[in-house]
Amino acid sequence: MRRSSVFLVGVCAAIIGVLAGSRVGFLRSSALPQSATAVSAAGVARLFASHLNDPAGHSNSLLQWQGKTLVVNFWATWCPPCREEMPAFSRLQERYAAQGVQFVGIALDSVENVRTYHALSPVSYPLLIGGPEGGALARDLGNKSLSLPYTVVINPQGEVRLMQMGALAESDLERILARTADR
Repeated sequence: MRRSSVFLVGVCAAIIGVLAGSRVGFLRSSALPQSATAVSAAGVARLFASHLNDPAGHSNSLLQWQGKTLVVNFWATWCPPCREEMPAFSRLQERYAAQGVQFVGIALDSVENVRTYHALSPVSYPLLIGGPEGGALARDLGNKSLSLPYTVVINPQGEVRLMQMGALAESDLERILARTADR
């Protein structure tokens, strides 16, 4: 009897795993939610109207990147998946810069933490300090829970092409950038 119970639990766990994997695959491959378009239009306008400081205290207008394919990554130094995806983002920034792609990291973290992290692990794109405004921007761009990492890709026309909660694979982002940069 005990052997059959263990087998039954194993079969149930396998079925649940397959169903969960199918659901995640469906969510990743599906289009943006209908409400994302309306939220994103207002969020994009607010994003480009924003000014955020870099770790050195210099103010940066996000308007300077309007008209480019903009990859906005909300992150924090205390977030392991955030730190893990940053080298890939640096590689993609270098690879696609000539095609009008610009990455920007908006840290939902302290200036001191970002300075220390950036000194040890430099990236090829600007890092800005979000502060309270960064959290509001993330929410305006669809991240109601403020989960990190959170990445948004905006095409040159100001349309959101991707809203990704959680780590983003380099190959997935590269496919999106290749399609967006060609338009």
